[in-house]
Amino acid sequence: MTQWSDWLTAQAEARDRAGLTRRLRSRPVDDPTIDLAGNDYLGLARDPAVTRAAADAALAWGAGAASSRLVTGTLDLHAELESELAEYLGQPAALVLSTGYQANLAVVTALADRTTHVLSDAHIHASLVDAVRLSRAQLTVVPHSDIGAVVTGLEAAAAAGERAMVLVESVYSVLGDAAPLRKLASLCLEYDALLIVDEAHGLGVHGPGLVASLELAGLPHVVVTATLSKSLGAQGGAVLGSVALREHLVNRARPFIFDTALAPAATAGALAALRQLIRRPELADVVRERVRELADALGVAAPAGAVLSLPMSSPDAAVATQAAAASLGLRVGCFRPPSVPDGISRLRVTASAGVGEEDWRRAVVTLVDLMKEHQ
Repeated sequence: MTQWSDWLTAQAEARDRAGLTRRLRSRPVDDPTIDLAGNDYLGLARDPAVTRAAADAALAWGAGAASSRLVTGTLDLHAELESELAEYLGQPAALVLSTGYQANLAVVTALADRTTHVLSDAHIHASLVDAVRLSRAQLTVVPHSDIGAVVTGLEAAAAAGERAMVLVESVYSVLGDAAPLRKLASLCLEYDALLIVDEAHGLGVHGPGLVASLELAGLPHVVVTATLSKSLGAQGGAVLGSVALREHLVNRARPFIFDTALAPAATAGALAALRQLIRRPELADVVRERVRELADALGVAAPAGAVLSLPMSSPDAAVATQAAAASLGLRVGCFRPPSVPDGISRLRVTASAGVGEEDWRRAVVTLVDLMKEHQ
């Protein structure tokens, strides 16, 4: 194994030289650090109603679902969650999977093949990138939110007689900007293409998401994917669209068919969080107000979602600033290549409704001081 050992050593050394080494850091249950790095946008992961529902489900159903959905793993909890998700997002049907990553893999690989032409926005999530690779579809990566490039790709697909699929996020996780969904939906209708919209960062922060808010929900050529691990504070993913689409995925989507069903605790937690989101729309208002406040304090444009990305001069500068924040009791995220589509390292700061008002005020002041010193 000398060849492999040497290769692993060389890879590690290359990462270190580039400032791109990542390490796992565990946190205790009673961690006092103010967390502005996670994805619990609405603060529902620790909401008493959500944690009680998760605990009760584990006691009633067990620690796991015990099998794949097509064997014995489909629980009444899954059916409830799918029904209420579909209703809230204005979609005919929903299918719940074990992660948002799996949801994106499932929908693309089950719908696209070598006869499909996929137009992929340059800033889409890695799960959609991997999904296209697995599907073996013809791929055109279009510049970020470039409508003209999408038109050119759709025209080429139509001329070649290919089925076409456009992949976007409603709110992009790195730059925090919103996709031009109305224009894209209109183009896909015109060219008989399918528009797949990842609402990972739109759901919750914008209520039922931007697709629903823009009155695009329920259109047969618009498919939505979502995660249950951000605004809903649990775990899992979902694909939402027509009943025919759901049935196709049940029968053809390998990431669904061959995966163990979402655990009862996570399913019940997500369902309880969804109900809290519907009952307490003010949580989303808090997130949007806070991200605008933080952007104003730092002198940058406010994003469309909950995550504010602050460009840094280098990967090392981003890591150093993150470490300085941690020493002051504030946890922020850090984007570095290859996680950033444009190659620019950034601090990743999440505006969360789950942070207390006093802690939030302290976090804003700390971030302003840190950016003056390190940016």
